[in-house]
Amino acid sequence: MKWSLILELARALMFARGKQTIVAAIGVTFSITMFISLLGFMNGLNTLLDGLVINRTPHIRFYNQIKPNPNQPLDISDEFGTGINVIRSIKPSNSRLAIYNSDPILETLTQDSRVKGVSAKIASQVFYNVGNIDLTGVVNGIDPEKETELFAFQDYVTVGNPADLLQTNSIILGKGAADRMLADIGDVIQVTTAKGNKAQLKVVGYYQSGLAEFDNTNSFASINTVQKMMGEPSSYLTDIQVKLHDFNQAPAFAREYRDIFEIEADDIQTVNAQFETGSSIRTLISYAVGITLLVVSGFGIYNILNMMIYEKLDTIAILKAIGFNSSDVKRIFITIALSIGIIGGAFGLLMGYLACLGIERIPFETEALPTVKTYPVDFNIKYYLTGGIFSLVTTYLAGFFPARKASSVDPVDIIRGK
Repeated sequence: MKWSLILELARALMFARGKQTIVAAIGVTFSITMFISLLGFMNGLNTLLDGLVINRTPHIRFYNQIKPNPNQPLDISDEFGTGINVIRSIKPSNSRLAIYNSDPILETLTQDSRVKGVSAKIASQVFYNVGNIDLTGVVNGIDPEKETELFAFQDYVTVGNPADLLQTNSIILGKGAADRMLADIGDVIQVTTAKGNKAQLKVVGYYQSGLAEFDNTNSFASINTVQKMMGEPSSYLTDIQVKLHDFNQAPAFAREYRDIFEIEADDIQTVNAQFETGSSIRTLISYAVGITLLVVSGFGIYNILNMMIYEKLDTIAILKAIGFNSSDVKRIFITIALSIGIIGGAFGLLMGYLACLGIERIPFETEALPTVKTYPVDFNIKYYLTGGIFSLVTTYLAGFFPARKASSVDPVDIIRGK
């Protein structure tokens, strides 16, 4: 049978039950709209939350870890070497936090084709001297240009400019630390290192990450300023941070260079595994809810087609009596279902996109996230492709079973019954 005739009959049957057809299409539209907006908002939120930590975390961090010497004199003694020795209260060996041969290590990492960028860092424990009170904190010695390039440092500097750190004896305070010290821009604060060295530093900006515990203790200065403050040479570094072109290579890269450099190496997957797990679970929940909505709308189409078949049994009998075979009847009702899915799905994709645009423009301002002004939304095209394909699959299955029932109608029994 010609497809033009099948399409015409499908259109006639759809308009014969216009209200039910519209309701079914609205159900598909609503499901797709909620599917797109839910996934867009949830994954935008995932990106924001992960960015608070993961985007500012190096793919690999090299450092020296202070730990007890595994080779104790008792174990290598001829008298006790063959026994089972239990040693309590082992103290760390006399080693320093600084990375040995930092310059050759930096050069080697920079020349590796897998590396996107390398940034050196110094973490110095200090006391912020506020009158008669000493507040514990950490001053991080950084290269402002590298931190901005690799870790979006400027996005979290709410007041001031990261380049101001290049001035001698300048510091960008964590917002929480600045509030506790009542330190304004241009003020000079005093810090004392763990070795007792005192330094006067000028406040040139505020840093706010959105993590209150971090902002209450951490501040930033240039590497040269921190080396001078600690009384260390220009080669003194405590951390080397690496960004890769493909962060999935981080575990293998860390193991490789840990053995070469003989220092500790942490990779991003190990350090931040909980964030990736949380994102995966939230995304899974979003897909589950969206697919459930589509399945529910599919049941609506199934019920409407079933009712249409019962009401149009005489029409089906006449069609088969005048030459339509079972396959033609099946195609008619599947065409009806797919038409509802295509029309409803198209409007759903459009409404989902508009809903995401609306969500993106809703104000969202909080002191914990000063750089965020509206709700985050992800407009990834894969959500639209997934929603469109799934709507067609759902409506096809919803129409297949009623269509199979319609194709099995015996026209003799229907006409005899009439």
